[in-house]
Amino acid sequence: SGSSDPYCVVKVDNEVVARTATVWKSLNPFWGEEYTLLLPRGFHSLTVYVLDEDTIGQDDVIGKVSLSRQQISAEPRGVDSWLSLAPVNPDQEVRGEIHLELRVPEQGHPRVLRCHLIQARDLAPRDPSGTSDPFARVSCCGHTLETAVIKKTRFPRWDEVLELELPEGEPGEAVLSVEVWDWDMVGKNDFLGRAEFPLDSLSTGPTRGWFQLLPFPSTPKDHGGQLGALRLAVRLVEDVVLPPHHYQPLIQLLAEPILCPGQPPEGTALAVLEEVTSGESRQDVATKLVKIFLGQGLAVPLLDYLTTRELARTTDPNTLFRSNSLASKSMEQFMKVVGLPYLREVLQPVVNRIFEEKKYVELDPGKMELSRGRRISFKGSLSEAQVRESSLELLKGYLRDIVDAIVGSVDKCPLPMRAAFKQLRRRVEERFPLAQHEEVRYFSISGFLFLRFFAPAVLTPKLFRLREQHAEPRTGRTLLLLAK
Repeated sequence: SGSSDPYCVVKVDNEVVARTATVWKSLNPFWGEEYTLLLPRGFHSLTVYVLDEDTIGQDDVIGKVSLSRQQISAEPRGVDSWLSLAPVNPDQEVRGEIHLELRVPEQGHPRVLRCHLIQARDLAPRDPSGTSDPFARVSCCGHTLETAVIKKTRFPRWDEVLELELPEGEPGEAVLSVEVWDWDMVGKNDFLGRAEFPLDSLSTGPTRGWFQLLPFPSTPKDHGGQLGALRLAVRLVEDVVLPPHHYQPLIQLLAEPILCPGQPPEGTALAVLEEVTSGESRQDVATKLVKIFLGQGLAVPLLDYLTTRELARTTDPNTLFRSNSLASKSMEQFMKVVGLPYLREVLQPVVNRIFEEKKYVELDPGKMELSRGRRISFKGSLSEAQVRESSLELLKGYLRDIVDAIVGSVDKCPLPMRAAFKQLRRRVEERFPLAQHEEVRYFSISGFLFLRFFAPAVLTPKLFRLREQHAEPRTGRTLLLLAK
């Protein structure tokens, strides 16, 4: 059809840790999915594979983007750019671990490196049978030895000891290389992975354990975008978490203007925090503030404090809460944390019906496909007016159901959200008391409740956990028009 059904798989080292939804029939997919992964300290690389989902047969691999730990760590603000997809070379796609013990005697002449190769597990299959014929190869200082071949397995057990004679003097930068290969009777052997150990690290005592198998080191090449590119934002954060009592002074400092409202507002920690946060960090700061104050039972007073400060700075009621200020972002995050189950209960039935019905809806004459109207016409294609009329009726029907579901859900709306909006309305009335501004009290609430809560969930249900998959193009267009 000239298109693909792409999805992404995220791997840390060789372990799959996440999979995005499939975007159907698109060469320019948008996922917008975010994952927070708890990584082991010693991880080596993060790789994102882009695949094409096939209903029959195996999914096709389009390409991959691989970032080493060093590459991610080198950018304090994280990697955020378009990265060209690299082809996937099966010989470098390794997996599994090897169990071994390495020992170098402190004395003796000549010194002998003793390598006890015990076993390996979860190796990549290289034979048509879905297994491999693995053997291990040990190399150091120009000497190489190999174990026996274990036939037809991905979990070989060698239990062999190989001894390599070391040259005299200091080891310097010498490295012991342990490689695992798949033996083939015809043609060249297939690489299964490797592990490296600097000799100076072995002189302190025996090394024993399971070690991750890694691919041959390769230099990243730019393939000119032949396979496409992936827009990716990755940030590595290392947190040291202390016992709760260590954070109490900070929490008390942040909560001080709320618990002791009499002091001048400009000198408080919250006021300073609001002044120094940039647009990039405001989302993170708002998320953490909301979670901290929810834990203290003070989320509604926090929102009241922030919105009151923004009201004091606002002279034109038409611009109220339109910017991505700390108050707006905090209210947005608060609704997501507190109101997500409520959102699903209200919108999911209607959203599911839109996905299942797959109706053709279009209002823009430049985008109408008149031959693909919602019903068959024996007089030929439907006219522009007919498509527009049927689309309007469908949209009105869906919209009526959405609005009825929202209006009828008052009793289900979480109490913290209702309390926050009640307080917000009171503050707006105090700031703009004139009769000509009577509607501002409603706009201030609907700006949050509809523009930042219900409408985004209608537009992208997957990101609000209303659906497991993204909408295909026709349904996505319907959702876009409904959200507008």
